Amino acid sequence: MDTGKTLTPAQIDEVRTKTDLTPAFGSVLASAFTTVFLAELGDKTQLATLLLAAQSNQPLLVFSGAAIALVCSSLVGVLLGRWFAALLAPERLKQMAGILMVSLGLWLGLQALQSFVGHHA
Repeated sequence: MDTGKTLTPAQIDEVRTKTDLTPAFGSVLASAFTTVFLAELGDKTQLATLLLAAQSNQPLLVFSGAAIALVCSSLVGVLLGRWFAALLAPERLKQMAGILMVSLGLWLGLQALQSFVGHHA
């Protein structure tokens, strides 16, 4: 509905702020937790932690050390992510992440294929 009224730049900024689609705190937290939790299930770090807990008979100390290590490695990822976000546009960052993931997948697939062929030759 056109009222014939022109918005000032300040009013436009206010509308943009109110309609900002920035993810809410809870959704970012839940997304980060779910992503890291699922990515870590069954990986070599979890298996190493399992073995350390079994061998040391000190599960609380193993848990503490593993938790601190995961926090530190996540901090490195967050800091690098912020640094890249300051340097690159979001679309460029997504493209680079996609290229990196596809490249890693191809490289790992090639290694698996070479290993398979090497064992069956």
